Amino acid sequence: MRVINFSDARNQHKQVIDQVVDDADFTVIARRDVQDAVVMSLDTFNSLMETLHLMKSPANAKHLKNSMTQFRKGQTKSKGLVDAE
Repeated sequence: MRVINFSDARNQHKQVIDQVVDDADFTVIARRDVQDAVVMSLDTFNSLMETLHLMKSPANAKHLKNSMTQFRKGQTKSKGLVDAE
């Protein structure tokens, strides 16, 4: 994450947006006397929204947490892809 002031963002908007997309990160635009704004790539936004959606359900959040714990402990099995025939 980086923070830049509004004037720099306005004057360097193409570079700011290119860097946000290239870094897959977000930038805070600090503005005087009003709320700050955030700029992020569409991929980052979509990923964030998907995570929020998945974590909204307590049962799903618990299942995901258990799955991550199993993965970290090496308690997973690899399986081949299913044939589409």
